[in-house]
Amino acid sequence: MSAARSGKAARSGQPVRLAALDVDGTVVDHDDRLSERVRTAVARTAAAGIHVVIATGRSMHGTLPLLDRLGLGTGWAVCSNGAVLLRLDPALELGYEVAHAETFDPTAALRLLQAHLPTALYAVEEVGAGYRLTAPFPPDELSGDLHFVPFAELLDRPATRVIVRSPAHSSEDFMQLIEKVGLHGVNYAVGWTAWLDLAPDGVSKASALEKVRAALGVSRAETLAVGDGRNDLEMFAWAGWSVAMGQASPEVLRAASEVTGPVDEDGLALVLEALVDSARPGPPAGPADWSLTGR
Repeated sequence: MSAARSGKAARSGQPVRLAALDVDGTVVDHDDRLSERVRTAVARTAAAGIHVVIATGRSMHGTLPLLDRLGLGTGWAVCSNGAVLLRLDPALELGYEVAHAETFDPTAALRLLQAHLPTALYAVEEVGAGYRLTAPFPPDELSGDLHFVPFAELLDRPATRVIVRSPAHSSEDFMQLIEKVGLHGVNYAVGWTAWLDLAPDGVSKASALEKVRAALGVSRAETLAVGDGRNDLEMFAWAGWSVAMGQASPEVLRAASEVTGPVDEDGLALVLEALVDSARPGPPAGPADWSLTGR
């Protein structure tokens, strides 16, 4: 079945009322380029009455400018891989508020990782501000105010998110090392580079999206998730319909209901355009102009 042609969740047959969209590698490419086609497709989806919810690993500070670029000023946004949930409302003084934030004590995990990765870079997010970090990260990887501190100053205080970056490792080597070390009491995801996100145990994009879904009165069967990373796996399992970007890793492709084109071919726009077009009144849509691979 082509979900693009029907506008319905691939397995449930329900209309989509909530679309959860990853950012890097989905909405924008890894150079932060947003195509006009994707921007327009997101705007049309929101205008069609579908709740568009950005669900990203980016911090709040890094997410807000992207929301402005997309013209998303009302609704919800999931930041920091689910640790921070924003409510967007133009009537608020800043246009948004932190509706929910999850914290944890990263001390044990940080000490364990530092013993095995003494040369890695470590950063702790400060919500709405920036990061405390041990050394400079590669250019443009972190945004906001950056405060360089000794490793000990990352310990013994609540955090919403911790980032471990090891430029000397490949993503695969880094993932094997992390799995060998063994982490307990935290949730973690390895990125497309040697990048590790630590979050409170049980916290993910999916856990935050579940709060949004309940607040909006949308059923799970009426949800769509689009993404390309390992930090989207829980979101894919949560959603009624999940679509992986074409450039995603085999692990992510296998986890999705369907596969669209890669980010550099506007794969997200293909999904959203077909979704909105199929929801309009009138005769059935003709053959879709993109190919989905059923999973």
